[in-house]
Amino acid sequence: MAIKGLKFSLAVVLLTSLVVLSALSAATAKTDPELKQCQHQCKHQERFMERQQEQCEQRCGDYYRQKERERDSEEGGSSSGRGKESSRGDERKQLRECQRQCERQQGSSQQKQACRNQCQKRFGEKETDPWSREVEKREIGNRREEEQEEESWEEEQEEEISEENNPYVFQQEHFSLKVHTEHGRVRLLPRFTKRSKLLRGIENYRLGVLEANPQTFVVPNHWDADGVLFVISGRGTLTMVQENKRNSINVGKGDIIRVPAGTPVYLANRDENEQLHIANFLQPVNTPGQFEVYHATGGKNPEAFYTAFSWEVLEAAFKTGRDKLERMFRQQQQGAIVKASKEQIEAMSQADEEGSHWPFGGDEELGRLWPTRGSRGSHSYSFNIFNKRPSESNQYGQLYEVDQDDFKHLKDLDLMVSFANITRGSMTTLYYNSRATKIAMVVDGEGWLEMACPHLSSRQQGRRHSTRGQRRTGSPTTYQKVQARLNRGTVFIVPAGHPATSIASRNSNLQVVCFEVNAKNNVRYTLAGRRNIVGQMHREAKELAFNFPARDIDRIFKNQDEEFFFPGPARQEEVIRRYGDA
Repeated sequence: MAIKGLKFSLAVVLLTSLVVLSALSAATAKTDPELKQCQHQCKHQERFMERQQEQCEQRCGDYYRQKERERDSEEGGSSSGRGKESSRGDERKQLRECQRQCERQQGSSQQKQACRNQCQKRFGEKETDPWSREVEKREIGNRREEEQEEESWEEEQEEEISEENNPYVFQQEHFSLKVHTEHGRVRLLPRFTKRSKLLRGIENYRLGVLEANPQTFVVPNHWDADGVLFVISGRGTLTMVQENKRNSINVGKGDIIRVPAGTPVYLANRDENEQLHIANFLQPVNTPGQFEVYHATGGKNPEAFYTAFSWEVLEAAFKTGRDKLERMFRQQQQGAIVKASKEQIEAMSQADEEGSHWPFGGDEELGRLWPTRGSRGSHSYSFNIFNKRPSESNQYGQLYEVDQDDFKHLKDLDLMVSFANITRGSMTTLYYNSRATKIAMVVDGEGWLEMACPHLSSRQQGRRHSTRGQRRTGSPTTYQKVQARLNRGTVFIVPAGHPATSIASRNSNLQVVCFEVNAKNNVRYTLAGRRNIVGQMHREAKELAFNFPARDIDRIFKNQDEEFFFPGPARQEEVIRRYGDA
């Protein structure tokens, strides 16, 4: 019993001591401004996790207790010693206050360190006190974290330089299959930022492709996204249900159709032999980069959204018994793309006029065949891109462009749609857009892309072997050549400001449809050809910029007398024979 009583007494004493110490610590934190400031810095340090905050606060306490011991020691010494220590204590206090002011000011970690060094020189301290050492440790830790993040980012970009993992190019295998039936399919590219952080500027856009077999029907649906459709091939009838009216449009190659978010839409392929092929460019309105397809009709496949409601609600809404509703919502099991009879297709194809015509029937027609009017002048939600004469045209290619002045429904999306037909063996000029980012899809032919990119700079390949100081210096920008093979279905991105060119192979024309976002006030700057930007510069500016005689510079930049489309590298021998040495 005595032993038990002794254990109980010791436990009470220990518990009481802990309570007293905690109270003293709390009281000390309230009365000692230096300790309070130290703990405050620990709690509000953004880069500290909870465990790091606890360790920081513990160091604050250790430092305070050490200071208290030094103070007790000072009080036990001589009066002259106390005076000397008091003077040194004042200097330390001034130094700490000076360094705290450095911490509070805005600026980089290097600037703050320079400020602290000035404080040390000003107050004559050879050694920094524990608080200053703690601050310096924290700054060093922060810099190391920043360097590790930078190294991680660089390593990520190094991995992306290879053609197989090129962040600007998407091949067929990058598409995911969203709808697949025996009569057609819908494929969708992933969010652009999922591929690379370099594509953050277009993270709220998606690109999909619909392929519907002849004489088929795409069941009604709507999207929580604004859509712009481009008909790549085939003939169809697209119907939009808007409030209390129905708008059916016969569409064909080259047609651009705007489908506002939430609009019920269905589609029929009215051709008996050709597949209907449509590119769908989407801008989600709910969650950036994500959208959903909602089916108002169907049953189990596709599932109608009506089935999410309780039967009591559906019975009241339709004023119909559950048995009939269940039978209706269980019949459709064929999928989102189904076969239709010829009579059904004809009944849904009673639109105003026939579709438009593809202008590229053969090489002899290139550059001179295009329709003089659109296929449906009365419909406000569609426009045929070949309704306009090309903005650029010669024997090496044609460029068609539709902007908000041509098609008003592109205005609120800040979008332009263009189509380039590059004659086989030819190329576009080197050029860049001032504001617009181009999301391009190859619809026919083959070739390759070349682009200059500062984000995938080749200097990054050697950065792991450079010193940290060298990595952080502002070295001159270098550029990585982004090169990729282009085939039918390839999607490639050209960000604003990035000089690029597309080259058609010797075997076929290269045809590309482009959705260009941020189109308002965009300027296309050509870097070669008759209208290049160097030709507009002062003579003196050219000489200073190139360190080369202006006359020779002009001779080189004026040597190419074509404007936008040129003979490409495939015709290099012909170019050399014609122009000789530059």
